[in-house]
Amino acid sequence: MSSAGQYSAFVDVAIFDAVRTPWVDLGGALAQVSPIDLGIKVGREVLARAGIDPLAVDSVLAGSMAQASFDAYLLPRHIGLYSGVAQSVPALGVQRICGTGFELLRQAAGQLRDEVQLALCVASESMSRNPIAAYTHRDGFRLGAGVAFKDFLWEALYDPAPGLDMIATADNLARRFGLSRETLDQYACASHHRALQAQKAGAWAEEIVAVDNQVFELEGYQPRSISLPRRASAVTEDSHPRPTDLAALTRLRAVHAGGVQTAGNSCAVVDGAAAALVGRSSACTAPVLARLLASAVVGVAPEFMGIGPAPAIRLLLQRSGLNLDDIGRFEINEAQAAQVLAVAQELELDSSRLNVEGGSLALGHPLAATGLRLVMSLARQLRQHNLRYGIAAACVGGGQGMALLIENPAYRA
Repeated sequence: MSSAGQYSAFVDVAIFDAVRTPWVDLGGALAQVSPIDLGIKVGREVLARAGIDPLAVDSVLAGSMAQASFDAYLLPRHIGLYSGVAQSVPALGVQRICGTGFELLRQAAGQLRDEVQLALCVASESMSRNPIAAYTHRDGFRLGAGVAFKDFLWEALYDPAPGLDMIATADNLARRFGLSRETLDQYACASHHRALQAQKAGAWAEEIVAVDNQVFELEGYQPRSISLPRRASAVTEDSHPRPTDLAALTRLRAVHAGGVQTAGNSCAVVDGAAAALVGRSSACTAPVLARLLASAVVGVAPEFMGIGPAPAIRLLLQRSGLNLDDIGRFEINEAQAAQVLAVAQELELDSSRLNVEGGSLALGHPLAATGLRLVMSLARQLRQHNLRYGIAAACVGGGQGMALLIENPAYRA
């Protein structure tokens, strides 16, 4: 194993189909829905859309970062069972923070080398249900002692190794790459505009499944369900893309004194779930969504964690024998504007091929699920524009980067 990272090449591996729920703002219509139930929703839907019997699934892989329900330990197993997968099929929990969606696909591709023929990959995240938690009170409280409950969602953004939160690591990249506040706000404004235009044009209509009130039955077991607030009968589209302008973004205060990252040029906080079916391309009788060719994952300095996609993409290209000019589209997660711009500058990326439909600054970033969204959106862009190769990538908290290389199976030279 190379100290420069881990590279995996895949043969005859395809994403048969992929879907997602709408991404919905923190505290919105999905705020009280368990990530398990969101995962069941997309798990069932991807199987139905692909026309595949759930009993054909050999493996269930699922990921979620937050302990967002008391039965969180059972998330992979319950998603599989209530999606209709055979009781004898095992389920595995997968976690690589913001790279979890990519890691699900990587793990599934690896399992195809053994006896697995078809894997159901599900990533589900409820940012809204992150708990207010305490870790030091199992034995109760001493007389007069303060109660140290903290907001898990906020505290999870802090990395104690460098003593920095994720926003501060992006500020570090802004200083290193000479990125001004104005440059970041301009990029964020463009991301919002591109996403809004893509939404109006129906760019994501094919990948989004509406979420409504629903009961999931499983013979012999207690039913599970999705129950939306009374004000929402169904959730049909991403809620965060909205008109904005540079003046509005400029008025926002930086998170850290002397920094350049604000709430407006950092990713939105949203809830959502996504699912994909991974199997052998040669075994699928219907057209597949994408061929999965390779993955790369690397480690970087935690205090500059946002640069992770750059060395991951370099490793992916180096080992696959491709170069930047061969890649028709890049989807790089927009954790923060400084982060994605630093990666683009480091790699000298052509901006016309990067996040052309906007990114997480406008859409939001439900941690585990983002990687699957990036891949399914990328695959559909390649198909729409007759482009052969695409790369999806993301930085990972703690100092990692991950990238996937996919191919358009319908490409015509």
